[in-house]
Amino acid sequence: MNGGSPSAGHRARKRFGQNFLHDQRVVARIVRAIAPRAGDRLLEIGPGQGALTLPLLREAGRLHAIEMDRDLIAPLLARAAPVGELDLHQGDALDADLRAFSDEPASLRVVGNLPYNISTPLIFHLLSQCALIRDMHFMLQRELVDRMAAAPGSRVYGRLSVMVQYHCQVDRLFTVPPAAFRPAPKVESAIVRLTPLRPPPVQTVDPAVFGRVVATAFGQRRKMLRRSLSGLLDETMIQSAGVDPGARPEQLDVAAFVRLADTLRPA
Repeated sequence: MNGGSPSAGHRARKRFGQNFLHDQRVVARIVRAIAPRAGDRLLEIGPGQGALTLPLLREAGRLHAIEMDRDLIAPLLARAAPVGELDLHQGDALDADLRAFSDEPASLRVVGNLPYNISTPLIFHLLSQCALIRDMHFMLQRELVDRMAAAPGSRVYGRLSVMVQYHCQVDRLFTVPPAAFRPAPKVESAIVRLTPLRPPPVQTVDPAVFGRVVATAFGQRRKMLRRSLSGLLDETMIQSAGVDPGARPEQLDVAAFVRLADTLRPA
């Protein structure tokens, strides 16, 4: 997914996951949700042809952006020149070091109409750098947003739910129909706001161990924890964390996973 109305000179590319947003009512609603202000340190991922870029520039005056498709760079810079200062980087957002855009804690406002094919790894990449992030507003596949916001016990609650909710408050804002894009995707989209929690209500001693425990548990989500975590924790260790070894991973909240991870940490 990318911003901008499709032009006669550029066809959406499947390998970049391009579906260009063209419904101006949806664009306006997204911009209102972001509420950009002059002086905000905005970073847009996948600006495409500029549907969000230009109105964000009008409000903030300056915007950083990362675009993978080289063919979109020059046209977007030309369109943005009369509007504001666009600092456009050609490259893969999965490789982005956010310190290139700001080294001030909790300063970056990240926005994007994210390609479906990289959404999950990109979210994890950004979470690893969330100390620099003030908030994030994304358009994503609705199913992905449902997974982010899911509560324990839900059939869509999983690794993504736990990891996102450990780091951020998740607010589902509104859905966007396929007709808002060209070409129209086969799925419904949704806008989500992710606000890093400072500090998180529960904090793990070792984030890497926490991530490993969560990934291992949901790698065999249908099995009881005594089976799925057997390579990491025995039943006694699971019980010492206040968790039932007979539970399945989707029954555990974030705090329970933190207790499991902290039981595993080296002494």
